[in-house]
Amino acid sequence: MSKFLPNHILVFRFSAMGDVAMTIPVLRAFTQQNPEVKITVVTRPFFKPFFRDIENVEVFEADLKDKHKGFFGLYGLSKELRQLDVDAIADLHNVLRSKLLKLFLLDKRCIQIDKGRREKKALISGKIFEQLKTTHQRYADVFEKLGFPIDLSSPTFPIKAKLSERLKLFISSPELPTIGIAPFAAHESKMYPLAKMKEVISKLSKTNNIILFGGGQSEIEILNQFENDFQNTFSVAGKLSLDEELDLISNLDTMLSMDSGNAHLAAMLGVKVITIWGVTHPYAGFAPFNQSEDCCLLADRKKYPKIPTSVYGNKFPEGYENAAGSIPVERIIEKVNILISNSEAV
Repeated sequence: MSKFLPNHILVFRFSAMGDVAMTIPVLRAFTQQNPEVKITVVTRPFFKPFFRDIENVEVFEADLKDKHKGFFGLYGLSKELRQLDVDAIADLHNVLRSKLLKLFLLDKRCIQIDKGRREKKALISGKIFEQLKTTHQRYADVFEKLGFPIDLSSPTFPIKAKLSERLKLFISSPELPTIGIAPFAAHESKMYPLAKMKEVISKLSKTNNIILFGGGQSEIEILNQFENDFQNTFSVAGKLSLDEELDLISNLDTMLSMDSGNAHLAAMLGVKVITIWGVTHPYAGFAPFNQSEDCCLLADRKKYPKIPTSVYGNKFPEGYENAAGSIPVERIIEKVNILISNSEAV
């Protein structure tokens, strides 16, 4: 290997769940194409299971709520990271925390992600309406600037996890296809109306196993009610560790998700994903990895012409909060059935 290329790269990505999950296909491709290079990912402890099956990748747990909190906490973190003997830094986050760490590690070459803020601003303002560079490619560009072009065109994925006896209990009928459904998102404007989602679950649960994903007390209560209302349906919300959820997701035939973290968890494991989009749009670059464009089910822009109203779904005009509801229930069910049929034919 050229002496000018790093042997050990420090990677920063602290949050959010979906953004951290999107690093996985890129890091997997990197390590397969550059097996002689070591990667250390600095992220929150909760996300450590994401990296469990990637060779040459270790996780350094950043305790940003306590030990590594604030200016002096980050300075202490930088001193710990300096002991790792890294050659370069790939900053896939480019926020104040990572900029401070870059300052504290000034002698290390650091490439920061170009988030494309100008293009995204033009997209949500309506000045342009076209596909922007994907987040996965933006991550890959960072490594290319460090001297490592990454080919993302022929990805590989981990094999399905072997389910424990406990996890098998969440699958009603082993002979039926298994569909994961994650009906929640950080903002209601990104969600499919729950009344319509109940229609989707009601129809799909007649011929499929349904596993519901979510978190937080209010979501847990709603999903537990769905579990009680429909056949072949189980909620795992609040019942499993992240490792266990990943095991289950890896065994899905397809995942139906909002534009949210669960879509990216499934995609990083090679599961086919159908996403429902409200006031956001895949043109901003956040579609799940390696998925067909027609698996992104979009709100009706004739009714809601200002979509995308924001990159993250936190800003939207009055009357746009239920934009995702313009997607017919029948269209969602049809798309799920097509993916299930295609997977059975393989």
